Parts: sequence; structure tokens; C-alpha cells
Amino acid sequence: MGDVAMTVPVLTNFQQQHPNVKITVLTRGFFAPMFAQLKDVSVIEAKVKADHKGVLGLWKLYKELKKLNIDGVADLHNVLRSNILKRFFSWGGIPVVQIDKGRKEKKALTVLRPKKLSPLKTTHLRYAEVFAHLGHSVSLDTNTVLQKETLSEAALKLTGQNVQKWVGIAPFAAFEGKQYPIEAMRQVVGELSNTDKYKIILFGGGEKEKVLLEAITDKYDCISVVGKLSFKEELALISNLDVMLAMDSGNAHLAAMYGIPVITLWGVTHPYAGFYPFGQDMGNALLADRELFPYIPTSVYGNKVPVGYEKAIASIKPDDIVVKLKSVLGK
Repeated sequence: MGDVAMTVPVLTNFQQQHPNVKITVLTRGFFAPMFAQLKDVSVIEAKVKADHKGVLGLWKLYKELKKLNIDGVADLHNVLRSNILKRFFSWGGIPVVQIDKGRKEKKALTVLRPKKLSPLKTTHLRYAEVFAHLGHSVSLDTNTVLQKETLSEAALKLTGQNVQKWVGIAPFAAFEGKQYPIEAMRQVVGELSNTDKYKIILFGGGEKEKVLLEAITDKYDCISVVGKLSFKEELALISNLDVMLAMDSGNAHLAAMYGIPVITLWGVTHPYAGFYPFGQDMGNALLADRELFPYIPTSVYGNKVPVGYEKAIASIKPDDIVVKLKSVLGK
């Protein structure tokens, strides 16, 4: 989801700079609401578990896409499915440019030894380079963001109407190497809740996360939206936040799409790998202590955790997170 969300600010800038170019986004249907504000952008659903499953399904998808009279294909994913589609488009005489993910540089960055860090090319810039190779250069100098969206009745029923500042907290990540300990996050929620100044809204997904967050709502004055809103409604809610606290995860990129200040927590991953949220202040990244854990980053996605690094992210103290949140909210 984070990879898809990172395409949105690039496409927003593309559209402003090339208003006469028609864009069609091929993605999972669940992600379609991310692109709802982009005028003249159509979304085609890739039904990879149904109609478009397997090679024959991808051939069917290619035939459907070919009817759109596409002039060029920007492959921003570069995985097995898109490589198969690339072959089909090439046979049809349609140019395809694929993203250079910089795998060699990322491997060097994450090798298990103490290192002198230097930032790699951002994923947003890698996306823009794909379009440039198709003949449409895209400048990312302007921090163009989506507009705040109207809250649904279901969301308003959860949040209510008040003058408190809204703090979104997304405490989960795909891999444990980049997920803050839930007990420590409970301390963060507790300190914020005790001030009575903020409305705290917890984000997550799945039954396990739902149970963990409900245990926090039972103790503190906060709201969990897990399982209570559609993805579209959650996006609208995120667009109305005053700040989002997240891991190196999809929720950080969703908030960044709307220009919401994002505070990110980084464990065995690092912003220099190129996945920092678009347009965000680098000072809002709280990093694990590299003096204690000099091998960081050990992986790009957080799935490679050396022995002894399992709790590296816990070197970020709850008090430091609260101080950063209050600082951002006070601006």
C-alpha cells in the first residue's frame, strides 16, 4: 500500500505539468480511493486473484488494456506480473519503461557492517524518472498535496465534533523489525490522553490489531477505527488529522498525500533507503540509536533483523515521541 500511496504525489505533479496527457492507473481495486481527487485519471482494477490470475489472466488483462489505445506504459512496480505484461505490450509495439529500484545500491546500504550513511535516490524520484524516459519529465519541487476530504457520517459518529487537535497513531508495520513495541506505544497514548488536549485516533487492520488497540481504548480516552470504516472513509479521516504518528509504513505515506505532518519511527530500516514520506520534514523522523545498533539499516523493508537487533526501535523513548508530537502540534 505504501508503494501505491507514493505514486500519488508524483501523479499529482505530473498532471499539473502535463494536463493534456491521459493517465490510467492499473492497481488493486482496494487502492482506487487514493486516486479519486486526480482529475482525468482512470483506475483499472487488476483482479489478480480472479479474472487476471496467472499468465492467461494477464493476457486477458493485456487485451483489455490494449483497447484503451495506450501510447506508453510506466511500470512503477517491476515485479513478476508487470514483467509478463511488459512482454505482452512489447509484442504489441507499445513502449514500456520500468522503474530502476536501485537494488545494488540498497544491498550495499543494508550490508551487515558499520557504515557511513548517505541517502539513496528517493522512490518518488525513481517514479518520476520512469515518466521522463517516456518523454514526460516531472518536477517534484512543488509539494502538491490532496485536499482535505469531507468526513462520512460513520466517521463523525466515532470522532464527534470538538476543538481538540486530532492525533492519528498507526502503531503497526508489516515486519516486527520496524514496529514500535505496543507497550511503549501505550505509554505514548497515555501521556497524550492525560493532557485532555488531543483527540487520539488509532489506525490498524486485522483482528489481532483490533484486539490490541481496543485494549488501549479501554484504558485511555482514544478511538480505534479498525473495522469500523471503509478504506475511503479512513482516507477522509486521515486528511482531517493535525498529525500522524506512524512507523516506516503505508499509513505514513497516506497522511503525506494530504500534506499532514507525519512523525515516523524507524527501527532496522532508515529514511536513506528512499522511502521517506513525500514532502515531510526530515526532522520528524525518530531513529533507532545507531551507536547501539551500528548495522542499521539492516534491510529495506524491515524483514532482515540480525541477532540482537530485534528491539532496536525500542531505543526510541516514549517521552521523545511525546515531545516531538507536542512540538509539531504547537507549530
